[in-house]
Amino acid sequence: MNVAFFLLPKKEVAFLKSGVTIRQAIEKMANCRFSAIPIIDQQGKYSFTITEGDILWFLKNNRNVTFDNCHHFSIDHIQPFRKMNTVHIDAEMEDLLQMASEQNFVPVVDDSDIFIGIVRRKEIIEYCRKMAPAYRSS
Repeated sequence: MNVAFFLLPKKEVAFLKSGVTIRQAIEKMANCRFSAIPIIDQQGKYSFTITEGDILWFLKNNRNVTFDNCHHFSIDHIQPFRKMNTVHIDAEMEDLLQMASEQNFVPVVDDSDIFIGIVRRKEIIEYCRKMAPAYRSS
């Protein structure tokens, strides 16, 4: 089954544009209650995913950056711990299985590498559950 069937479109995804401040990223994550958020560049291409852990490690390793002054620092200064792989919109669900074991969601891009949404781990697991022989309906 094609990834497009499971796509949560960009307009329904919490994401940030590159260049926003660390404070803005923290606030977005707190408001949405997400531990990871995709970052897209000014052209709309997927750049990376920032996690709570990435922010915490950045603050720990940069003692001059504090919660009180993190509005002066861009998220572009943060080096993500883990690179999240993307898939193209024409990928098959089976292509996502390995990624789902390591990522909460998989960013989806079009043929021009423009970010168009995500497939959440939840949908991948549900697809696998339905495909398992014990759950198939006759």
